[in-house]
Amino acid sequence: MRRLLAVVVPLLVFVACGKSSTSNNPTVDASPPLNGVDGGTPPLVGDKYTLVWGPVTVPPSTEDTQCIVLKLSNTTDIKVHQLHNVLSTGSHHMIVYKDDKDTVEQPVPTHCQPFTGALNATGMVAPMMITQRVDDPLTLPDGVAYTLKAGQMIRIEMHYVNSGDAPIDVKGTTDFYAADPATIHDEANILFIGTPDIHLPPNSMMTVNQFFTPSRAMLNLDNAKFFAITGHTHKLGVDMNVNLAATKGGTKTPIYAPQPFQWSEPITAVFQPNEFQIPPGGGFDFKCTYDNTTSATVAFGEKTTDEMCFFWAYYYPSQGAHVCVHSDDHGGVDICCPESSLCSLLVPSTP
Repeated sequence: MRRLLAVVVPLLVFVACGKSSTSNNPTVDASPPLNGVDGGTPPLVGDKYTLVWGPVTVPPSTEDTQCIVLKLSNTTDIKVHQLHNVLSTGSHHMIVYKDDKDTVEQPVPTHCQPFTGALNATGMVAPMMITQRVDDPLTLPDGVAYTLKAGQMIRIEMHYVNSGDAPIDVKGTTDFYAADPATIHDEANILFIGTPDIHLPPNSMMTVNQFFTPSRAMLNLDNAKFFAITGHTHKLGVDMNVNLAATKGGTKTPIYAPQPFQWSEPITAVFQPNEFQIPPGGGFDFKCTYDNTTSATVAFGEKTTDEMCFFWAYYYPSQGAHVCVHSDDHGGVDICCPESSLCSLLVPSTP
């Protein structure tokens, strides 16, 4: 993401220069299997609250990220157990944030820096769901929800691109489904994990393989249970998979390996009712394969002409929302934001 590129790479350079789980093997429901094939969608139930981004008419050859802030119509606190995002043509991805910073609605889409909500050191703007698929429902495990206060402010961030020669209308809709509060015992949250170490030679295939260890980034996820995961590349990405491992180079347990991987509609693998946990002291081994059919070297970046190797993972009980990166190019560092003071030095205090 453009701001992420500007923030994470200096962060990694800066740090490099200065510088209990109960099961090692996740038990995953056979539907979906470990290859990330969708296993069906539970019915969407409960009181529904809807917000809409756009529509916005996007001129030809235009790419941008724009945000709105809207107040949800709930008059009491609610426990959101299901979310459902729908995107129009031209939407690259949409992020829905719980916004405890803003107090005034901003209904007109305005240019914004991508993902600064999760990088913000105050933690007052935190992502709830990231969507790249046209139709993307998410059901949290039994007893798990996001808590939204009465009249909760919600930020919606849309990254769109119109590579055609005619204007298009871009729109995004997000639905929140409230569950009976008496049935909820844990709070959900989200991690966004990846690497900036992407340098793709022209007219060639290349694989980027990294290992991220949360404990090295001072992030305690020993008791975290993960229940959904989505891989993310741009248009040169032909494969993406994520594994669990106790050590770098150790035995791998696959958790995300869709076949085929579709960069524009990446599958969300949902692990219910059996979630998975990171091995004690271990982490995520993730790998992206690219086919650079262009005549130029392609590097990491937010634009759709750049490339990325990231995945987002939903988990509980919440230890906060985090953007995390691993970089071998800068000494094998593992960094997570927003809690690190290093992050606050390089991003605005408010998104």
